[in-house]
Amino acid sequence: MIRSQHHSYEILHRVPFYDVDPIQIVWHGNYFKYFENARAALFANLGVDLFEFYTRTQCLFPITKTSTKHIYPLRCGDEFICKATVVEGKIKIVVDFEIRLKSDGKLCTRGRTEQIAVQAPEMEILFAIPDEISKALGF
Repeated sequence: MIRSQHHSYEILHRVPFYDVDPIQIVWHGNYFKYFENARAALFANLGVDLFEFYTRTQCLFPITKTSTKHIYPLRCGDEFICKATVVEGKIKIVVDFEIRLKSDGKLCTRGRTEQIAVQAPEMEILFAIPDEISKALGF
């Protein structure tokens, strides 16, 4: 199946004081928190609840790879939009992220996470995302 469009979801957020470092920009580790909030909102919007799926099937979806490209810094009080887009959902779940300032759309950050399926309690890697999840993600 060839896909022409991937599912995306955007969240609006304001940088709190406690997310900035001594030079008054967002500390790099906090971007993963923003990505996680956007990914969770995207999955909820698609009807995907990975915790519920785990409790029912004992299948986990750990993150195995992350990447972040910092382009322009976020500062205390900045309002920004974090967009999450699921770009792969058959072999692994890959979500791309984009953070832009709300005020002018300036691109601040790009990121990506990758998740695999693992069957507990053996912790056996599955080499495909279960159909129920894959279909809900649009694959």
